[in-house]
Amino acid sequence: MKPVRVLTIAGSDSGGGAGIQADLKTITVLGGFGMSVITALTAQNTLGVHGIHDVPPAFVAAQFDAVATDIGIDAAKTGMLATSEVIRVVAAKIRQYGIEKLVVDPVMVAKGGMSLIREEAKKTLIAELVPLAFVLTPNIPEAEVLSGIRISTLSDMKEAARIIRDLGARHVVVKGGHLAGDAADLLFDGREFRTFSAPRIETADTHGTGCTYSAAIATFLGRGLDVPGAVGEAKRYITEAVRCAWRVGGGHGPTNHLAPLFAPGTGGAYARPEAWKTAG
Repeated sequence: MKPVRVLTIAGSDSGGGAGIQADLKTITVLGGFGMSVITALTAQNTLGVHGIHDVPPAFVAAQFDAVATDIGIDAAKTGMLATSEVIRVVAAKIRQYGIEKLVVDPVMVAKGGMSLIREEAKKTLIAELVPLAFVLTPNIPEAEVLSGIRISTLSDMKEAARIIRDLGARHVVVKGGHLAGDAADLLFDGREFRTFSAPRIETADTHGTGCTYSAAIATFLGRGLDVPGAVGEAKRYITEAVRCAWRVGGGHGPTNHLAPLFAPGTGGAYARPEAWKTAG
């Protein structure tokens, strides 16, 4: 049996809730074979990012070449790309290896508020990487940066999606989690809009949701789903992962990437160890 090979190109989260760690957990749980190109190391926990160490661009390229020339890549996603130099290297490698099923998560700010991308790198991201995106997944603050408009309504989300798609991305998913009401995400393919909505879950444990969501979309694309199907399945996955979020650390805890491994019908209790004996 040949696995779906999914590459994550992102930063490492030492706290395990976001970045490379979240991506690899997600890819594995959803039936893919996860591989990584680490672009930065972060000293991070649920309370915030305490330090960032950039990986030299040449070593980013070396990781990419090692994976692509031996194992191969069916789908990929990008996350934290802190510098213009790293973005250019990643974009060049995506073109070199002809990666079409690419999900770009334009990571800009950590949950705790620390910037994860240099100011000049934002322009490089728009010029070099956004045009390569098969699916682009900005949240509201990121969509505001990319579109240049303020977003406070669904109508604003639609206008932002139109502007962002004109930057070159094939499909744009504007994530509505920062707005009030249900967590509604908007998919635009240049012709029509589709809304993927789920009831809002009141919890502080949402660390790594964007990383997890984009990794899930990439994995489902690699498994052969079309974009609406991949986004819909990823939305169901991230909703359940948040609903069953782990209570870890003293700040924004991580989602529960293992949620789908346990049987439904346990009344929301299957994130608790005592429920594992009867789940499955």
